[in-house]
Amino acid sequence: MSSDQDGCHLCKEYLRDAVSIPCGHIFCAVCLKTYWDHADHTGSYICPECRVTYSKRPTPRRMGGSRTSTIQRNSESFPPPPPDPDYNYAGPQDIGCDICIGKKHKAVKSCLMCLASYCDKHLKPHYESNTFKRHKLVDEIGHLDRQICPQHQKGLELFCRTDQMCICVLCTVKEHKGHDMVSAEQERAEEQQRLGATQAEIQEKIHDRLKQMEELKQAVDSLKNSAHTALQECEKMFADMMRSIERMQQEMTKLISANKRAALNNAEGHVERLTHEIADLKRRDSEITQLSRTEDHIHFIQSYHMLIAQTEAEELPTVTVNPYFTFGPVTKAVSEMKQHLNEFSNDELVKVAKAVNKMTFCQLDESKKKRLVKSEEAPVYKSLPPQDLQHRDDFLKFACELTLDSNTAYRQLYLSRGNRKAVLKKDPQSYGDHPARFDSLPQVLCKESLFGGAYYWEVDWSGEGAAIGVTYKGIKRTGYGDSCRIGYNRKSWSLFCSDSSYSARHNKDQIEINAPYSSRIGVFLDHAGGTLSFYAAGDTMSLIHRFKGSFTEAVYPGFWVWYDSGVTLINK
Repeated sequence: MSSDQDGCHLCKEYLRDAVSIPCGHIFCAVCLKTYWDHADHTGSYICPECRVTYSKRPTPRRMGGSRTSTIQRNSESFPPPPPDPDYNYAGPQDIGCDICIGKKHKAVKSCLMCLASYCDKHLKPHYESNTFKRHKLVDEIGHLDRQICPQHQKGLELFCRTDQMCICVLCTVKEHKGHDMVSAEQERAEEQQRLGATQAEIQEKIHDRLKQMEELKQAVDSLKNSAHTALQECEKMFADMMRSIERMQQEMTKLISANKRAALNNAEGHVERLTHEIADLKRRDSEITQLSRTEDHIHFIQSYHMLIAQTEAEELPTVTVNPYFTFGPVTKAVSEMKQHLNEFSNDELVKVAKAVNKMTFCQLDESKKKRLVKSEEAPVYKSLPPQDLQHRDDFLKFACELTLDSNTAYRQLYLSRGNRKAVLKKDPQSYGDHPARFDSLPQVLCKESLFGGAYYWEVDWSGEGAAIGVTYKGIKRTGYGDSCRIGYNRKSWSLFCSDSSYSARHNKDQIEINAPYSSRIGVFLDHAGGTLSFYAAGDTMSLIHRFKGSFTEAVYPGFWVWYDSGVTLINK
């Protein structure tokens, strides 16, 4: 059940008086009681959601804490209606009992011999009468007409590999005589293995695509940040260059203005001096004119010698003007500077453009062709036979010391024996707040991370149920959803242990395992080899289940503990 869902799997309504069972699923108390009351005559109790089987009826535990508070808050604003008392009747999406008259109850089993589906009530004869002992019961299935041979009206039991079709026993006499035939069960087993390989390949592709998409998103964010930074820095540098050019312009303006002012001051000085000299010369010219008109010979002679002496004694400087003087060289220099700057800027811009265009942001690699995955090459999620390690002493060579991390422990998990034992209690412990803590599920992780090598550890468990597994550090810590549960997501793997069965869990896969009960579980992790194996620990190790795949990062051993149950790490 996801962290956002507060509905009962049975009645499809809001949870009322919510209870939890050892496998961790949650239902309305009345719904679960009614469901298991129907199973009392069989002596086998199955979780309605994950189908884990218990040999004795577990004691449901009432939910408390944040989930109940959430439901209570919801009920204050929007009181949910009481569960429909007729939830056990077949709905549009359900398979109805073929025996019920009128309103049909939900079918719980289908008989492949009778080719009919039965509710709990009408299924009783199959359990109580010897007549039906050899009948094969399966979980309810629809379209039972597809189980009949259309030619002989007999049940389909075989598979013809020659014609690739399901056949009945009578088909072997004539139509399929001499063909390659196997039982439907054998063909299913082989196809199931191939299907598992295909599914594993698809899941791996999904994982790869999600990883690529995440990398692409991160690259896009990095690209945006890099572009934004480059724009800001380029804008700043171009602004600096523009200010530098403006300073050069100002210096050039000052230079031209200063030279102009100096030249004008010089010219003005020469003009003023020439004006005085011209005035003086005109005065003398006037005196000579007057002297030349006088009739007094003595005055003429005396004045003549003085004027001639004064004129001969004074030499006037010559002012030479450069007719080619101009500020053209300045303009030419600035023009050449502009040309050099343009050429340099263009060359540098081309260099920058070439360097940037050579960088490939992302591309589609089509060099890898699609290949068929053989069943033996695909990740296998089923038990494999023991190989090199067979005796407990062989495993103990890889033993590692583990301790439980109190910063990850659910508040009702009581840790003891030097943080090597965890028991789920009713009263919360006085743990401090920590972001790594599981706030809603009774789980705890070990402090030690395991990466790259081979590791072995043993766990004693007791009570009605516990899960033993490993997880990546990034598993979610808040809420009830599958993303938080060890074994229910892509980041974790686990073996759930009950009093009568085991259940191997990873991501969306769950495999029920029939193996002898063992209170001590040995766990062998080959991180580099991509295997995680669970054993019934003893002098000789009995393999319960093995996961095979690949681990992309370090893993942490972790545990899920039910009420009045406990797990203990056995350090050697």
